[in-house]
Amino acid sequence: MNNFNPYRPPNAAVNDANASRSQAELAGRGTRLGAILIDSLTYLAAMSPALLILVNPDMDEPAKIPIFGVVGLLFLALFIVNLVMLSKTGQSIGKRILNIKIVRTDGSRAGLGRIFWLRMFIPGLIGGIPLVGPIFSLVDPLFIFQESRRCIHDLIADTIVINA
Repeated sequence: MNNFNPYRPPNAAVNDANASRSQAELAGRGTRLGAILIDSLTYLAAMSPALLILVNPDMDEPAKIPIFGVVGLLFLALFIVNLVMLSKTGQSIGKRILNIKIVRTDGSRAGLGRIFWLRMFIPGLIGGIPLVGPIFSLVDPLFIFQESRRCIHDLIADTIVINA
């Protein structure tokens, strides 16, 4: 008897979408916290010249303008450096130091558009909404205590943070 059935599904090897995810080790909660603290400290260092104005409020107005210009340029340069690094490797300065990176849930590279718009811009926009924003900004990082270790911005962007 002939076993040919024109209605059977094709014999194709299908890779499980979660296979690469299970191979990659999720970054630890403490490591992720350390990375964001390092990133925050780098931005604080870039803005530190503005502390001169806070420490010395008697400074003449014309002397303040170059300081604010320097702070703006340092902040912009640091932001661009982080965007380039995130685009190429999925790592910010803090993530690079602690050897973790952002990838898609299937293990593929997370593009700059996904990282910037879905992981940074949309949560920042939600965080700016009166009343709702502060609650969102508090709850977002608390989601890391799920078993999946994914914050709300990870869920929005379909990303995970893994050991590099």
